[in-house]
Amino acid sequence: MRIRRSHALAGVLLAASVAVSGCSGSTNDSGGSTADRAADAPAAGQAAQEDAKQGAGGGSAEGAKATAAPKATASHIIRTASLTVRVKDVPRALDEARTATETAGGYIGDESTHRDATGHERTRVVLRVPVEKYDEVLTELEGTGKLLQRNAKARDVTDQVVDVESRITSQRASVARIRELMDRATRLSDVVTLEGELSTRQADLESLLAQQASLRDRTGLATITLTLSGTPVKKAVEDDDDPGFTDALTGGWDAFVTMLRWLAVVIGAVLPFAAVAALLVLLWLKAVRPRLPRRPERAPATAAPGPLPAHRPAAEGTDGNGKG
Repeated sequence: MRIRRSHALAGVLLAASVAVSGCSGSTNDSGGSTADRAADAPAAGQAAQEDAKQGAGGGSAEGAKATAAPKATASHIIRTASLTVRVKDVPRALDEARTATETAGGYIGDESTHRDATGHERTRVVLRVPVEKYDEVLTELEGTGKLLQRNAKARDVTDQVVDVESRITSQRASVARIRELMDRATRLSDVVTLEGELSTRQADLESLLAQQASLRDRTGLATITLTLSGTPVKKAVEDDDDPGFTDALTGGWDAFVTMLRWLAVVIGAVLPFAAVAALLVLLWLKAVRPRLPRRPERAPATAAPGPLPAHRPAAEGTDGNGKG
């Protein structure tokens, strides 16, 4: 009986010890999980801060790897050309250029027209045509007259287009991360900081979108600068060496007109001096001369008395009556 009681007591004690060890193990496990969670909380906050810092870089290498850039399926080329064509009728050639551009699906840009001192008209117009119709329109414009100058350029901007598209993708992802952080932020200071960062990244994204639109416009439409110059009108010169009556009459009339022209020039040159001289003479006669003292007039000289006639004596033998 004693042996049985001792065995039963030993079994009870063993069961109790097993129960106590299990409770302590469970307590230690629960404490360990709580500690792990407490240790993981700062790590999560640090990861969020690192994510924010990586997002602030925007164009960093890790962000570029996370958002793979789309590959360009075709090359992007900016095509420009300048033409100088001499034509007989500038307005008509300009209308033809407009028709060709609008038919190709393009439009007219800047346009300027001026006329020089010799009467030659010159028009400069900028045409924007689709790249697919570039060669066709260029050939048609060259045929409007005599080609004087042609300069065509092509610049490959495929790398630039791919870079801009990659940066746009990265920037959009960065903006999305900032929005997520704003949704999870609880402190006011964090919200204010994230809002400033969000506005900066959105401004950068808008700038990249503007660059993308400019590249798309320049690669989708070619630019042609067309200059139309009018030809001078020249009169036909006859090769007849022997002058005729008409030639003589024309030459005489030209000489007469030339003489009249030179005579008019001489009269025009002398006329101011003649007018001043006439004015001086008139002033002398009307104002100065009447005021001058007049000289006394001399009396006319009287004739000197001549000698008295001699008394002739009476003839001898006659009396006083003349009788003998």
